[in-house]
Amino acid sequence: MAAMPLATAEACDANQELIKSGELRALQPLFQIFGRRQVFAGPVVTLKVFEDNVLIREFLEEKGHGRVLVVDGAGSMRCAILGGNPVQQAQNNGWAGIVVNGCIRDVDEINGCDIGVRALGSHPFKANKKGFGEKHVPVYIGGTRICDGEWLYADTDGILVSRSELAI
Repeated sequence: MAAMPLATAEACDANQELIKSGELRALQPLFQIFGRRQVFAGPVVTLKVFEDNVLIREFLEEKGHGRVLVVDGAGSMRCAILGGNPVQQAQNNGWAGIVVNGCIRDVDEINGCDIGVRALGSHPFKANKKGFGEKHVPVYIGGTRICDGEWLYADTDGILVSRSELAI
């Protein structure tokens, strides 16, 4: 079930104790906004890959149930690990959003989808298709550690990660 969107700035103002304890963290402002849904939230599923998109496609072919796929692509700017077809599939399968520590391609197609996408940038080169990577492992992106089952909240002010679902 998708979480209700909430304003990240308001969430920070209302949860100073969670910030102090490290239970609520903000990602560094490295990510560009793509997709029609600028505000999204949901439980996190993590994936670690390097210049390979096979596992990303596999995840997005599953039902999303309002979850957010967080992909640690090691910050590679040498190719795109996410394109328009998988994003369309994610929208159709009920994913709330995708955060990619790497590049995307097919920006016009992605921007036509009703899903939230954050990425470092765009690149015309395709990724490898070898199927290498790790599923459901802690990832470190945007200056913070993100684990499976945590909650991610994104809007135009930024991206927050919380150990548990925040009350609205």
